[in-house]
Amino acid sequence: MNIKEVARLAKVSTATVSRTINGSDKVTAETAERVRRAIEQLKYYPNTNARALGSGRSSLYGLIISDITNPFFPELVKSFEDVAVQFGQEVLVANTNYDPHRMEVCVSRMLQRKADGVAIMTSEMEEHLIDELSSRRIPLVFLDTGTPQEGISNIAIDYASGIDAAVVHLTSLGHTSIGFIRGPMALTSARIRYGAFIDSMKRKGLTIDERLIEEGNHRMDGGHEAMVRLLDKPVMPTAVLMSNDMTAIGALGAMFERGLKVPDDMSIIGFDDIELNTFSKPGLTTVRVSRKEIAKVAFHALYDSRDNPSAKGVEFTVQPTLIERNTTGAAPNRHSTRHPLKRLATR
Repeated sequence: MNIKEVARLAKVSTATVSRTINGSDKVTAETAERVRRAIEQLKYYPNTNARALGSGRSSLYGLIISDITNPFFPELVKSFEDVAVQFGQEVLVANTNYDPHRMEVCVSRMLQRKADGVAIMTSEMEEHLIDELSSRRIPLVFLDTGTPQEGISNIAIDYASGIDAAVVHLTSLGHTSIGFIRGPMALTSARIRYGAFIDSMKRKGLTIDERLIEEGNHRMDGGHEAMVRLLDKPVMPTAVLMSNDMTAIGALGAMFERGLKVPDDMSIIGFDDIELNTFSKPGLTTVRVSRKEIAKVAFHALYDSRDNPSAKGVEFTVQPTLIERNTTGAAPNRHSTRHPLKRLATR
């Protein structure tokens, strides 16, 4: 099977077939769809290496993520690939596991495969690796950690509004003693979320009690351990915000083990809104960050730069929204210094 047969079936020129395969915007949507149907019907597989040599493009986009075990990232990968497929592009996914050495390996893979652009959806990246990619005129887009400049765009999540919506929701339910389980402070995203919580509490005139703040690792085991430490303290909050949903799910497990009811004894709010939340019992109240929106913005930031990879990057903003489910309720009738486990013992 060759390109001429595809062109004959689609009733277009071979040049139009090539443009469609390369994702050219000079082909109308109707014609591109006809070409794709012909390719599928004839089971034609373009020679990607030859295509890259001829066009100077690989039609391959890199996507670097932090933790493939966190459902937030597979959902992001799926959304990014969905958009790429619409434009006839391929995706190379790399997982760093928060390891600087693995990050270097990931970047090396992107260079070896001559990626047309790289979306870096991680919390940290060393400057020399950024320079390595940008010096090759490879467009980049970051999540939260980039500074728009030549060839580099950034997607900023408005954590302040998301955390603020969570705090407002809790105060409307009568909560004034609010704790926080933050992520590891080595991660920029964790520091931003924690800072947003502190700022929101101050704006509401609420007391920030350091005893009600613990640190996790953005995974379920870290959330479980952080909640155990919180429950072992003599003072207790009536509600706790979490740096992400995985932390919240682990925390819910610790509360269940201690015989505490959510939200009767304590309200819980997560952050991200991973798909798992809709099946958890009780359903997790959380702050949703749309992976589809992030993926769409990230892909287009790269794809639209293909003709001018050195153009000034853009700052995009993604707006989170509060999703109310069943882990938040009215503040219990107790003072924060009265431990709920002691109250349970008197029932």
